[in-house]
Amino acid sequence: MNKNAVHQRLILFCFIFVIYFCFPSTIFAELPSSNHEASIRETTYEKKILWGERFYSLNLNSLALKEFEKAHKINPGAYFPQFRIVQLKSRLHQSSNYIGSVELDFNKPGVLISALIFVILFSFVSMVLALFFVLFNRDRTSKLEKKTQFLKEEYQTMLINYLFSKEINQELVQSFKMVTASTLNRKILINQMIDLSITLTGEEKHRLKLLYIDLKLDKDSCKKARGRKWHVKAKGFRELAFMNIHIADDEIIRCLSSRNDILRMEAQFAMIRLNPDNSFTFLDVLEKKFTLWEQLNVYETITFHQIELPDFEHLLYSKNNSIVLFALRMIKVFKLNKAFNSMLDLLSHHDPEVRNLTIQVMGNLNMVESLPYMKKIYKSETYENCFAIIQSIASMRDESMLNFLKLVLDKEDDVQLQIEAAIAINKIVDKGTDTLNQLLNSDYKNYKIIVKHVLDKRIN
Repeated sequence: MNKNAVHQRLILFCFIFVIYFCFPSTIFAELPSSNHEASIRETTYEKKILWGERFYSLNLNSLALKEFEKAHKINPGAYFPQFRIVQLKSRLHQSSNYIGSVELDFNKPGVLISALIFVILFSFVSMVLALFFVLFNRDRTSKLEKKTQFLKEEYQTMLINYLFSKEINQELVQSFKMVTASTLNRKILINQMIDLSITLTGEEKHRLKLLYIDLKLDKDSCKKARGRKWHVKAKGFRELAFMNIHIADDEIIRCLSSRNDILRMEAQFAMIRLNPDNSFTFLDVLEKKFTLWEQLNVYETITFHQIELPDFEHLLYSKNNSIVLFALRMIKVFKLNKAFNSMLDLLSHHDPEVRNLTIQVMGNLNMVESLPYMKKIYKSETYENCFAIIQSIASMRDESMLNFLKLVLDKEDDVQLQIEAAIAINKIVDKGTDTLNQLLNSDYKNYKIIVKHVLDKRIN
C-alpha cells in the first residue's frame, strides 16, 4: 500500500469522526416520513440522549442532567431519561461540597477553571510584586548604607576638628546645626558623639557635652528614655549616661525594677554612670535576681570607667542572695580583707551557695582567722561545701590543720574528699610530705593507695 492510499484512508477516517461528533443526528437519521415535525422531534430527542450519555460517561453530571431533562420534556413517557435523571441527581447530591453557606459543585468545569485561573493570576502578580519589593528594598538599603558610612566619616572629622581646636569654631557649630535638620543625620551624629565620648576625658569631654546640649540632641535622648518601647528606652538611657545628662533620672530609677532584663541592666548602667558618688544605691532596694550578666556589666563599668569602689561589706547583709554573691565576688576580685567580720557571719547563712562562695573567698584571700570556724562547721556542711573547705585549707597551707586533715583522711568515706585532704597535707611544705610518707608506711591499706596517688609526680 503506497503512502497516498494511507493518507486517503486517514482523511476518510477523520471525516467520519467529525461527522459523528459534530452531526450526531445523521447517525440516527431516519427516512423521510409524512409527519415532518415528529421526525424532527424524534431526531432532537435522540440527539439529547446521545449528548447526555457522552457527558454522563465523562462524569460531567450537571451537563448530562440538563441534556436528559431536555430529552424528558421532548418525550415525557420515555423511561430511560427519567432513570438517568434520578441517577444524576443522586450523584450531584453526594458530590456537592459546602464552604460556609456557599455550595461548590466541583462537577462544573467552568467554576474550577475560573478558580484555578484566578489562583494562578494572583500567585503570579504576588510573585512579581514581591520580587519588585525585594529588589527595591535591597537597592534602597544599599544606598542608605553607603550614605550612612559617608556621613559617619564626615561627622567624625567635623567632631575631631571641633574638639581639638584651640577656640570654639562657630562655623563648625553652624554646620552641625544644619546637619541636625534631618532626622537621619541626627541619629548618625548622636551615635558618633556617643562612640567618641567613651575615649574622651577632661575638657574635650565637657566640650562635647556642651555641643550635645547646644544642638538639642539631649531632647532626642530624653524622648527615647521616656518612650514606650523598651529597646528605645534602653538606647535613651545609654545616651544620657555617656553624655552625663540628668534630665531623665526619675525614669531611670523607675526602670531599675523593670521585668525586662535588658532594660533593667541599662538602667543600672546609667545609674552607675550618672551618680559616681553614690553609684550602687540601686543594689540596696533591688528585689529581682541580680544575674551574672548584670554583675559582669557592673564590674566592667567599675574597671573601665575607674569608678570609686563602693562599700561592698554592707551588701553582705542584703536579703537578696544574688546581691550577697555579687558582693562576695567583688570582695574577692578587689581583695577587700577588711570585710572579714561580716563574711564570718555568712558561714551560718541559710543558703549553701552563699556559704560555699564565702569559704572560697576566705581561702583565696588567705584569711587564716577563718580556719577554726571552717573546722567547726565541716561535719554539718553539704558535700560541695566540705570540698570547698578542704580546698581553702590547702590554699592557706597552715600547719595547725594537719591533724584535722589526717582525721578527714582517716574518717571520711568519700574517696574524693580523702584525696583532697591528702593533697592539702602535701601542700603544707614543711611537714606535709613527711606526714604523707608516714601514712604510706602505715598498716592501713587505703592510705597507701591514696597517698601513692597524691605523691606520684607523673599525676601532680
